[in-house]
Amino acid sequence: MDLEFYMNEALKEANIAKDIGEVPIGAVVVLNNEIIGYGHNSVELSNHSFEHAEINAIKMAQDHIGDWRLTDCYLFSTLEPCIMCAGAIIQSRIKTLVYGAKDNKGGFAGSVLNIVGNNVFNHQVEVISGIKEEECKNIIVNFFKERRLK
Repeated sequence: MDLEFYMNEALKEANIAKDIGEVPIGAVVVLNNEIIGYGHNSVELSNHSFEHAEINAIKMAQDHIGDWRLTDCYLFSTLEPCIMCAGAIIQSRIKTLVYGAKDNKGGFAGSVLNIVGNNVFNHQVEVISGIKEEECKNIIVNFFKERRLK
């Protein structure tokens, strides 16, 4: 599997979020080398706190296959998931999480806590981090720099 290719697809979603004024995080769900779900943050647009990139991509993938279980799927996210998204990843039975940039303040796939790998849950997720890390980090850092200047 070409991890960089799919992270580029997640970065495209992050850029969509940035262009509409959302925090630029993007995600895609991949099954058998096919993107079956994609999403970007839409919290501001929807006024719903749960409209994160990962949740939106998971919902689309579940609708695509007609099942809540995404057992053979990879989820690519430009940023290490928050606790809510980490929970959704576990609940949907994602096989592998691939993320770009760490989130040392709110990341729950190893930075703050490793929720997705915690063996108290009935499902653990394989994690691959650091794919296109600089690009994923820069889109967020630059977004907040520009926002502070305004």
